Amino acid sequence: MHSLQALFGGTFDPIHYGHLKPVEILANQIGLQRVTIMPNNVPPHRPQPEASAAQRKMMLELAIADKPLFQLDERELRRDSPSYTAQTLQEWRAEQGPETPLAFIIGQDSLLTFPGWYQYQTILENSHVIVCRRPGYALRMKEEQHQQWLEAHLTYQVEDLHTLPAGKIFLAETPWFDISATLIRQRLQQGLPCDEMLPLPVLRYIQQQGLYQKSSN
Repeated sequence: MHSLQALFGGTFDPIHYGHLKPVEILANQIGLQRVTIMPNNVPPHRPQPEASAAQRKMMLELAIADKPLFQLDERELRRDSPSYTAQTLQEWRAEQGPETPLAFIIGQDSLLTFPGWYQYQTILENSHVIVCRRPGYALRMKEEQHQQWLEAHLTYQVEDLHTLPAGKIFLAETPWFDISATLIRQRLQQGLPCDEMLPLPVLRYIQQQGLYQKSSN
């Protein structure tokens, strides 16, 4: 029996409790032993992170040093080309073999834009999708065909995630932390405290490196 593995991607500019806490709670809810954090390589046509790839990686390492649930995967940072989730999950599936249950963790807002992702249909061929819901927000896809796609793959059984290798969408009831990387960057620029928003070693590193100090105008 292979245990369920999950992948959690993002820009993490910087990593904060709004990323970490819902995933830790999710892991307890559904019995996840291991979550792989994968920082994205940001495509050239998108707004670039203020922190370099090396700095984003360092902040992640500091954030998860005392959290055995998480491990870091740097493959996307090492690529020169932008990374597509569909391709990454295809690679990951090839490495893990056909039987291992794999899941990709996203937030509710990402699910709503999911049909616009590159080769989005292939994602469920290679993994489950676990959605961290925002409590109190209705979850309905913009177009009827996408709503039907969602309903066709929905499962309410945690067991499905552990027994099937891929193909299900699971909506997790995780609490919402009103923290964003944008908010943290704004507060740091204004010299306001952020201690409650991200792990202390990450905050110290940000200050040491003089990150997010400059006004972005």
